[in-house]
Order: sequence, then structure tokens, then C-alpha cells
Amino acid sequence: MRVFVAGASGAIGRPLVRQLLAAGHEVTGMTRREERAEEIRAAGASAVVCDALDATSLEIAVRGAAPEVVVHELTALPPRLDYKAKDDPLGPTNQLRREGTRNLLAAAKAAGARRLIAESVAFFYAPEGDWVKDEEEPLFLDAPAPFGNAAAALADLEQQVLGAEGIEGIVLRYGWLYGPGTYYARDGSLTEDALKRRAPVVGKGTGTFSFVHVEDAASATVAALDRGSPGAYNVVDDDPAPMREWAPAFAEVVGAKKPLRVPVWLARLVAGAGAASMATRLRGASNAKAKRELGWQPRYSSWREGFRDAEARG
Repeated sequence: MRVFVAGASGAIGRPLVRQLLAAGHEVTGMTRREERAEEIRAAGASAVVCDALDATSLEIAVRGAAPEVVVHELTALPPRLDYKAKDDPLGPTNQLRREGTRNLLAAAKAAGARRLIAESVAFFYAPEGDWVKDEEEPLFLDAPAPFGNAAAALADLEQQVLGAEGIEGIVLRYGWLYGPGTYYARDGSLTEDALKRRAPVVGKGTGTFSFVHVEDAASATVAALDRGSPGAYNVVDDDPAPMREWAPAFAEVVGAKKPLRVPVWLARLVAGAGAASMATRLRGASNAKAKRELGWQPRYSSWREGFRDAEARG
């Protein structure tokens, strides 16, 4: 199968390209930087250098690849997320999710692709009711800044993809990513924060996180090439856990001291209302639909196993 991967040099894109090639697919990877394109070619795929916000160039690139499936893994996340920064740290990614999705969807349809698979996230469900959510639950569209803008951009992306005519739209809601190239990697900002005891448990640590390793996120994406009806799927492991459980376990794995505990008011003051809300009110996600309809099974069924695997952490 011919597959076009937009965002092929990212945390999911790199293992995705490798897994697609191993499965015998013909892959074209898109990136914004020539040095990243060389890495894609070295892996055995074709590569194009293109900005997703340039609609004309993007259509030319996608048409040239003539893909049957287009995969949207476009983000522009900074090395560290500062939720109280003057400029919204999620702003460039929000733009890609709005405008980049619009351009990529138009290019995919112009190229005659039959399916578009797009990245979303599984941690923007409204913080009410059950602590573990399925795909039918509402999103947290009125989240505190800067997460409200991010949730609105994700909702826009999903509406574009799932409401598209003439192409099958699949949305994969990935959990909190860990592994090489993520904030939880050995050289990631969250590992640095844990080592410096700057990653405390907030309040009672009730915020519930659903994780997924980047390799498992990639394998679910490969499964979605020709499985599953159009719709949204949570791509997470089997073990949603509150912050009070996973944060000390992560600190132990990276060789850090046990995280401090801070009151909610202090977290709001230091990190902002959005971060404090996430630490105490976040909902986890169920992977039952992805397992059932995509025939997918994560290699790391729990973050507990994945965190302990040094190779997995990257």
C-alpha cells in the first residue's frame, strides 16, 4: 500500500515509518527540514520537504506520492511546555491542527486517497463523571488556558476529518506519549523536572492519565490503514492511573527522589490553572474500541512495564 506520512520525523512518525516499511508498504514521509528528510531516506522511505501551511506545495507533494492512505502526525511542540508563557506554547500546533488539517485533507482528496488517519489526543475529555472515558464522551472545550484553545483546535481537526466527504476519516486519540522523542524520554523535559524535584503531585493527585508508548501508537496507526470504520479511537494502554501512582513510579525509574506534594492553590500560582486542573481532574481513556475494531494490542499493556524498560524510555 502507498502511504503518505505528514510529520514523519516526529516522535510517532519515526517508528511509524519504520513499521510501515517493515510491513511492506511504500512510504513517503514529509518533513519541514532537509536534514530530517535525509533521516527518512536513510530509513528506506521516500521523503519530501514541505510546510503543511503552504496548501499549493502540499498538494503537489501529496499528488506526487499518489497515496492510498494519508497519515496526519503534524505537531510543532516546543522542547519544554511552559503553560504560563506569554505566547501560547501550543499555538503553532493548534494552527497545524486547524489549517494544516484543512490543507492536508484537501491534498489527500485531490490525490485520490481513500483514507486519512489523523492524530488527536485522549486526554481532553470533560472532567466529569467516570474517571475513564470512551470515545462517545464530550471533550473539555471550556478547559482553562492554554488548554481551551488546544481542545478547540482538536475539536476542529476531528470535525474536519470525521465530517469529510469522499474520503474515510479516522481519528486516533493517542494517550500521553512516552519513549524516544517525548517529554518522558531520558533527555526529555519531564525527566529533567523529576530529577530536580520540579514535578510534584498536586493535591490528592487524582488526575487520571492514560499513557501509550510511541511504538504502540505507531502500531495502532499501521492497524488503522485498512481496519476500522471511520470514527475516533482511543489509542492508550490498559492501565489508566492517577497522578499519585504514576508520578512516584516514574521518579523512581529515572533515579529521582520521591516527588513533592503541593497544594492545588500553589500549583495554580506556579504552573497555572490549566496545569493544576489537569493534575487533579484529568480523565483517563478506554482502549476497548481500538482493540475490538482495529485488532490492536499494545506491546506495553501498562506504563508500569514501559517506564521500567530503559530501552522503551529512549
